[in-house]
Amino acid sequence: MTVISVIIGSTRQGRFAEKPARWILEHLKKHPALDVRLLDLKDFAMPFFDAPMPPAMPGRPPFEDDIVRRWTAAIAQSDGFVFVVPEYNSGMPAVLKNAIDWVYQEWHRKAAAVVSYGAVMGASSAGQLRQTLVGPQVAVVPKSVKIPPAPLWAHFRGDDVSAGLAEVDGQLAEMIDDLLWWTDALKSARANLPQAHAA
Repeated sequence: MTVISVIIGSTRQGRFAEKPARWILEHLKKHPALDVRLLDLKDFAMPFFDAPMPPAMPGRPPFEDDIVRRWTAAIAQSDGFVFVVPEYNSGMPAVLKNAIDWVYQEWHRKAAAVVSYGAVMGASSAGQLRQTLVGPQVAVVPKSVKIPPAPLWAHFRGDDVSAGLAEVDGQLAEMIDDLLWWTDALKSARANLPQAHAA
């Protein structure tokens, strides 16, 4: 089966990110051929990157930290990703950048989509994330979802956010179709790579 992982890119107390992540999961589960997983960075309390060698270094020793090894395995098992990213001071959260930086080859030649929220619906954080994912060779699909302010403010008031998210159901469906096309294409291409170049 094709594995799509939804990554919650915030660990802040009282975060909004978990609500759109679960909304995305419900949409992905409409595709019976998918194995859909939730990767919550709260469950992967990794240290800030401090390894003696970068993950891209050929022949580097295995990671010593158990949580880093578990995170790396989760990325390796995934064929595609949906990132849920808030905007902090015109950028993505440090915890998400750190999680990306701990992994290298396991990201290679896989597809990702971005769902953002915050100031200007997270436009700056989404742009920064797209630029960052170029390094580990992740193909970010053209379509994305920028969550409007209404459900975010509803969350902070303690109100239901489902109606606000439903307003962009159509955008999410288009983004998922885009992601699955690219995920299938890249999965097929990876399977046909010479072993020396396979991720």
